[in-house]
Amino acid sequence: MRQRNSARGLVPLLAFLGVMAYSLAMAVVTPALPLLQQDMRTSAAGAAWALTAMTLSAAVATPVVGRLGDLYGPRRVLLVVLAVATAGMVTAAAAPNLPVMLAGRALAGVGGGVFPLAYTIVREVFPPERTAPAVGLMSSMLGLGGALSWCVAGPVIDLAGWRWLLWIPVLGLMPGLVAAWWIVPESAPRPAARVDWWGAALFAGALVAALTALTQGMDWGWTSPGVIGLSVLAAVLLAVWLRVESRVAEPLVDLRLMRRRGVWTANAASVLAGYALMAGGVLFPLLVQLPASTGFGFGGTATQAAMLQLPAGAAMTVAGMAAGTLHRRVGSRAVLLAGAVLTGGGYGFVAFWHDAMWQLYAGGVARGAGLGLAYAAVANLVVAAVAHERTGVATGVNTLLRTVGASLGTQVSAVIVAASAVHGHPAERGFVTGFAAAGGAMAGVLALALLAPRRPRNGEGGGEDGPGDRREAADGGPVTASRTGGAAGP
Repeated sequence: MRQRNSARGLVPLLAFLGVMAYSLAMAVVTPALPLLQQDMRTSAAGAAWALTAMTLSAAVATPVVGRLGDLYGPRRVLLVVLAVATAGMVTAAAAPNLPVMLAGRALAGVGGGVFPLAYTIVREVFPPERTAPAVGLMSSMLGLGGALSWCVAGPVIDLAGWRWLLWIPVLGLMPGLVAAWWIVPESAPRPAARVDWWGAALFAGALVAALTALTQGMDWGWTSPGVIGLSVLAAVLLAVWLRVESRVAEPLVDLRLMRRRGVWTANAASVLAGYALMAGGVLFPLLVQLPASTGFGFGGTATQAAMLQLPAGAAMTVAGMAAGTLHRRVGSRAVLLAGAVLTGGGYGFVAFWHDAMWQLYAGGVARGAGLGLAYAAVANLVVAAVAHERTGVATGVNTLLRTVGASLGTQVSAVIVAASAVHGHPAERGFVTGFAAAGGAMAGVLALALLAPRRPRNGEGGGEDGPGDRREAADGGPVTASRTGGAAGP
């Protein structure tokens, strides 16, 4: 069995796998959508399903994979997830037609499970004082792939063709899979447990219905029978799922766990932070590429729009890495407060001042740095609030909710800009409103940060359900748990 002290290079490897298996693999298809539509002889809506299929699959797979990692050991499940995701990406990149590509993209969405598995591995391998920096770095990877995809898109498409964009994550994952087998340490044997497959099926159905309605609302119409029907179906399945989860002995998602203050505040903040991330992903490129004749657009190219995203992505990564040190000094609650203020300030700045590119760069870097802090803080809040053996499923749900928030940010921002259109071009007020709405979302994160518990008195971990839950600290922080999940102190 591999020893924990042999896991040198583990965190950089997990961060690399997170980018390749999910964030870059998800985003890399976006610059290729027009060419994909042309070559696959489909509509714009059909091409967009290349992104939607992976989003839906990742949303379903992430909490389920996290739970499987808790039950069977994260290393074993990680290797399976990487193999499945790689197979899906190969299928999508080599697909002769759209249905095969969509099937491959859906299979590749399983790669979203890398994140909760990585959080579990980090918590197993490292002592508490080293967990927060690693979790912060992993969390910041969620935004890096988008920036990278736009930067490499132009040269790759021009020199090799759009399909090579889809091969890039594959070329990274193949050696990554070998490195994961070699570097990621074995886990201790897990007690026998069952997977709540009925709960997983109901949860998946509710998510697919809800996210399909959300992502297709603009194309189908928000009051169309399809959107209304899917919304009703999602609500019914969610109600049934909640009833099932409250009754089974070993639920997919322990609802008592989700009610902990450190968990629900972080989860709500994740939805809003996801919104703020993708709102900028829509608004900034559109503003840069609008014709200068509009009076406020910059008439820039897709490459210039991509270059605007790169400093923000770098700032997000650096801030995520710094969040671990800040966590040890001031706690993740304070880090989340700082992230909310910085991101909200960045959006507020560009809402009022967007006449020059340097203003967009300044606001974008503030947004990126703030989101890096916020993403790291919510992940660390969840990790600190739950017992060790629940890390995978709790962080899986948290990652899922970021995906939901990101979908909301994309759709709502697009609707706001489209509603402002005059003579075929968006009006300036649409961008001002969009930036202000993203800033408002971060004001909500600020309020949630004030409600979040302070850091636990004795370090890492939340108590398992039972007496530990009833003995929370006076400030709302969870009781520290031992590695076996029992209460270790007041």
